[in-house]
Amino acid sequence: MPETLTIDELAARVSLPSSTIRMYQTKGVLHAPRRQGRVAIYDATHVERLKVVQRLQSRGFSLPAIAELIEAREKGASVATVLGVGDAEGPDDWVRIKVRDVKGLIPMGDVQPRVLRRAMQLGLVRWRYGWPHARRWALEAGSRLASLAVPSDDVMDSFTGLKKATDGIAADFVRLFEERFWPQLAEHAGDEDQLDRVRALLVELTYTAETAVVGTLRESIRDAAEQFARKHELLPSGDFQPVWADQPVPAIAESLLDSADEIPDEPEIARFLARGDEE
Repeated sequence: MPETLTIDELAARVSLPSSTIRMYQTKGVLHAPRRQGRVAIYDATHVERLKVVQRLQSRGFSLPAIAELIEAREKGASVATVLGVGDAEGPDDWVRIKVRDVKGLIPMGDVQPRVLRRAMQLGLVRWRYGWPHARRWALEAGSRLASLAVPSDDVMDSFTGLKKATDGIAADFVRLFEERFWPQLAEHAGDEDQLDRVRALLVELTYTAETAVVGTLRESIRDAAEQFARKHELLPSGDFQPVWADQPVPAIAESLLDSADEIPDEPEIARFLARGDEE
């Protein structure tokens, strides 16, 4: 049976006055207790929430900022959304896919539930309220690849490797933030609310990461193209270099951050494909 606590027992557990706990409830940073008659009953979720509040306060976050973070998370928002570094309108925006869109994204002969389901498992597509959804950048990239008749499984195999690489890059930048910037924030824990400062740092770091990744990728593509050309003897020997070698490579869209909320079975996907675009 889950442990239950009175407000005095909770106060002793987290080393806070009972009045502070009531104030936290009023400010919206602590959820209400269960009631047994006139007695308020707390549990482990309240202990954990108060520990989170204490940690954030020690980092200089104000109660309104903590309440904002908690409310957003309870509504299902990602950390990136709360901190203003993801899920904004633009390439990362999720849009609903209709059957005609699927046929435009998948080369003829590949339009089958298995392919769409695999895209969901990889996080390229989400299934919500009976409709698939995809990022705008994924729709654009998918349309281009479909027009080149690249097989869907080849596209998803490549995405699997790409996602692994971008996950590693993201982990490196998170480590950089944790080692270099987070201690600086701790030194100024007594300053006025730091939520905006954290947001600004993460936004700047995100844009820096995107610039570095795209630039490095362009260089890698140039090198790979050069190696391909030499391998197949497409270039003269010596110092000759074709005009196209100095041309910029188009930027590649951002990596996918969110995973699918649900993945339907293949019969449900088959019904979606069969019904067309009727609401």
